[in-house]
Formats: sequence, C-alpha cells, structure tokens
Amino acid sequence: MADCIGSLIPGNRGGKVLVVQNFRFHRHERRGEKIHWRCWRQNCRAKVYTNLLNEEDQGIRVIGFHEEDHTHPQDETMVSRAQFRQRVEVQVRQDPTVPVRRVNNAEFVRHRRTVQGGERLSFGWKMANVLLEFKASAGDSEPQNRPVLIVGQLANLQQINWTQVKGKLQPVVTKEIWQAALSSLNPNPTDSCPLYLSHAAVAALPSRVSRHNSPSSAHFLTRLVRTCLPAGNNRCIVMVCERSEVFASACAISRAFPLFTRRSASSRRTEKKHVAVEFVSVGQDNGPLEVSTLECLANAADGVRLAARIVDTPCSEMNTDDFLEEIKAVGNGLGITPTIIRGEELKQKGFGGIYGVGKAAQHPPALAVLSHTPSGATQTIAWVGKGIVYDTGGLSIKGKTTMPGMKRDCGGAAAILGAFKATVKQGFKDNLHAVFCLAENSVGPTATRPDDIHTLYSGKTVEINNTDAEGRLVLSDGVVYASKDLSADIILDMATLTGAQGISTGKYHAAVMTNSEQWEAACVRAGRSSGDLAHPLVYCPELHFSEFTSAVADMKNSVADRENAQSSCAGLFIGSHLGFDWPGIWVHVDIASPVHAGERATGFGVAMLLSLFGQASEDPLLNSVSPLGAGTVKPASEDQMGRDCKRRRLI
Repeated sequence: MADCIGSLIPGNRGGKVLVVQNFRFHRHERRGEKIHWRCWRQNCRAKVYTNLLNEEDQGIRVIGFHEEDHTHPQDETMVSRAQFRQRVEVQVRQDPTVPVRRVNNAEFVRHRRTVQGGERLSFGWKMANVLLEFKASAGDSEPQNRPVLIVGQLANLQQINWTQVKGKLQPVVTKEIWQAALSSLNPNPTDSCPLYLSHAAVAALPSRVSRHNSPSSAHFLTRLVRTCLPAGNNRCIVMVCERSEVFASACAISRAFPLFTRRSASSRRTEKKHVAVEFVSVGQDNGPLEVSTLECLANAADGVRLAARIVDTPCSEMNTDDFLEEIKAVGNGLGITPTIIRGEELKQKGFGGIYGVGKAAQHPPALAVLSHTPSGATQTIAWVGKGIVYDTGGLSIKGKTTMPGMKRDCGGAAAILGAFKATVKQGFKDNLHAVFCLAENSVGPTATRPDDIHTLYSGKTVEINNTDAEGRLVLSDGVVYASKDLSADIILDMATLTGAQGISTGKYHAAVMTNSEQWEAACVRAGRSSGDLAHPLVYCPELHFSEFTSAVADMKNSVADRENAQSSCAGLFIGSHLGFDWPGIWVHVDIASPVHAGERATGFGVAMLLSLFGQASEDPLLNSVSPLGAGTVKPASEDQMGRDCKRRRLI
C-alpha cells in the first residue's frame, strides 16, 4: 500500500478521513514531519504514514505502510476507536437490534446517540466485571493467592471436617486456629471472625429463624458476603448448608455481585474478577452437587443478576426501546421470537391502559410476549410484568423526594424476564408466556389527564383520578391479553405496584393476593424455599372494590379512602378486569419494597418464580424446591371442581 495515492473525505464527526484503496484511515497523531493514520477493519489493524498535507489536497501520497500484528474478532461492525479504551464505538451495519457485543472477550452494552451523518451506537463496558461460578469443588489454594470466605450456620460449620476446608486455608491457618475461630463465633444474629489477616474469614448465619423467614437466612447471607468476603481478583466462597438450602443460598450469593455500574474506576478496570462458589452439604444428603444442579444454580444466578441490572439501569439507558432489546436478546438466546405490539398499534387494538400511560413519552409504550410452547403441554401459564421504565407520576407528579428511584418501577417485568430465561433453559413441560407491559409514565402535551376516561383491553372504562396509579392500568391490559389471546389457565402478575406494600408486608416480604387459598399458601412456601419471602394480603373484593366507584365510568383507577387496604385494593383493580368469577388461577405479587435494598436492586422475584413453578420444570433441583405437587394438593370441594376442574388444579 506504500507509495499509493489517497484522498481526503469529510468524516462523520468532523475532520478528515484518508481513503486509500477503499480503506478508511483516521488521523491518529503527528510525529515530526509525518502524520500517522490508522485503520481497523475485519481482523487486522493497519497504519499508514503521509507527509504534512494541505487539507484541500485530494492527492495524498502514502510514504509508509505497516500492518500491526493484532487480531480483531470477526464482526459485522466496524470499530472506529481503540477497543482497549473504556468505550467502543461501532457503526452497526447488519443487525442494530443486538444490545450486547463481545470484543476481545469483553462484553460491551449498547447505547444510542445521534451524530452527524446518522445514528451511531456506543458500546460501554457491560457493568461490573465479576464472573460468578458455581463448582462442585473450587480446588485448593493458599489464602494469599485466593482469598476465601467460609460461611454457614454455626451448627453446620461445626459439622464439617477439617479435611474439607484445610486445602483452602493451609499453611497459614491451622486446625487449631480454625477450631478456635469457630469457638469464638456468637451469632446474634450473625457473626464473623478473620482467620488470616484480610485473606481468609469465617462467618456464621443466624442459628434459628422465625416461621416467616427463610431457613437459608438468605438476606443475612447476602449481607455477610458483601461485608466479609476478602478483596481480590480471584476469590472463593465456601457455603456450608443443607441440600434443601442450596438453591436459596446460591440466589442470595448472586445478589451480592450486582452488574450495573457507571463508576469511572470500574470502567478502567479491564481484568475480570472471579468468584468461585463451592457448596459443602451437611445432613443426610451430604454428597457433592451434580453437574445439572450446578447448571441450574448458574442459570438462576444469571437470571437474578439480569433482573437486578435492568432495575439498576437508569431510564436514559433503559427506556422502552432498550427494554425491548433486552427481551429480544433473551429470545435470541432461547430461539424464541417475541411478539411486539407498540405505539399507535396498541391504541388500535384496544390496549387503552398501556397506551394511555405511555403515550406522552419520547419512546412509545409496548406490549411484548415471549412464548415457550413445548409439545405435550397440558396447561398454559402466563407471567405478566409491570415494566414502567420510569414513573414521574404523570400529571399527578411525584415530589422531589419521592421521584428518585423510580427507575425501579420496571422491577416486575425485569424479574419475569430473568425468571423466564432461567426457567426455559432448565426445561419446562408446560406452555409458558412472559408478557411485558412497557411504558414510561411521562409528562407532556399528550399526557393522560385526571378526569380522562380510558377503555382498557377488557372493554371496561376507567376514569382517571390519579395518573400516578398507572401500574394497575398496564397490568390490567396484560392479564386480560393473557386470558383472551393466550388462553392462560394460570396468570401471575408481578409489579412494583404500591408504596403501601412496604407498610403492609415490609421491606423483605412481597405482598401476595390470589383467588386461590392453595396458591396463597404455595406462594408463602415458595418464598421460604427460595429466599424471596412473601406474605398474603387480604383478598375480599366484596368489601374493598367499592373504593373504585365512579359516577361516569365502570370504575376509577385510584381508591377513595387511602387508609383502606391500599395494596389489596390495587390488586383487586387488576383482578376485576379478569372478573372476580374468572375460573382460572390468578396471583398478584407486589414487590415494591423488596425489589431493592438501599440503592441497589436485588433481582427479587426470579427465585420465587423458579420455585413456585418448579414442579413443571424438567430440573430435579427446581422440582425439590417447589411447594406445588401431588403431596401438597388438598381435596377440592364439589363446588370448586364444578367451576373448572382443569384450571383449578395445581401444576
């Protein structure tokens, strides 16, 4: 290429681009009397040199050429900046829908911005770079080389043999030091003890829990991992527990490693951090974990971290378009093409709830569906998620203290996406549909006003008396779509629906409402076995639904008396569009408070769904943690059987 003639053309971002034999070279630097130009194309990097030039000259002679010995992965994109910097800019040529790209074994997440000459997508580091691995055996290593945390209930820690942990502690920690550390632990409710400087520690979970807590002490486990795990790029966690607590413990550990960050120091850190998690089982079934179990734990943890990442991401990077890209990415990984109804099409098809909430936003609202329909399925299950990517409150606008954090209002849809991904990967015997009701409750000239009347997908009319009660509107469209169009036998909706949920059931327990007493009990048991705790709300439509009485429409969207079971009434609004006499199973889960702990998302809901519907899974571990099955079904009355025997049965 040396001694060739090139020409200058305008670049997309200003400046000039040197074109030589159809290769585009970008000005890199000036060295003395030479200008260095660089080109990245396919799997090579090349550099050419020219003399100092007149910017108007169109005949530029190349005086030197150098092809650098550096490979670049095949991709349908052209990288236009050094991939070793914190951000990679690409011009998407073939598939602009892919939200994540992999370059040099590092993942980059897509952001959109407009530049001169068209739209470009910038790819920033895909969040915090912690790789979490579940292993049957993490192997032996000295604590100086691989810091270690050993955690479990004190009684369980005292049951294990020194030979099971010495390979991770010796030579700096002896058997005597280990036994002395165990003797010093006095959990109230937790306790920890360093074993060797800041490289090794042992931590004890509560020795006992109440009936409304998980036997795994999942919330305490997450805290201990965050506070007691030594620092380092290659670390190990040894979890000592009974086999029945493995699933909940794995999900709790995964919550300690959130993915999303925009801290500049994290973006500059290129090395991957590895955390290996080894389970040591105690009790009757104390053998090593099977490969299938480890795979299930990895998929569950991936689902939890995916949901938490989406909830942590601000609306500037997770609007309805971006959420749809996340849905498409999950669908691509599972071989499923999502059904998407968005924008004006929602209005035309009668989705007055979703359209009315999101019509004022820059990015249009959408209803998206991922469907898993295996052969031999005997029933149809639908999960419906509230995906309000940001909630200003609309014209009934929130205050300056209550609006921050409303990026989390998509927590229900995020949990359903993470759970759907993990569930289908592990195999699911029945039809499963994930329905995502996506909108941004924004303020604008076309925003819904109080006193407006919307006709929802159920055909019922709703008088708007509070635009900040928007979640129930989008979910009502979603559950009716699941019933009408998907013919679902079991419908579960999950949402960050009411601030009153935290008052009703607290920061750690989701609020559950259902038309089935058996499913109410099953949700509570699923919460205990998964670590995503749940507690029932009052289900009494004959007393509470009158709160929505309207003089000009079928109902209002917000209660008349805010002191009368707010969370229950909000759930009843959704159920009323299905009909209180609907013969199927309807479950409503309000996760407004447990969706986050402090300023971080928890991925709440993923583990609960995996456990609650585990009986229909092909995975033995999910079968074992499911509260539903032949052994848990109570005989139904003749009246119940007469309503609809097929739809009333448990999985």
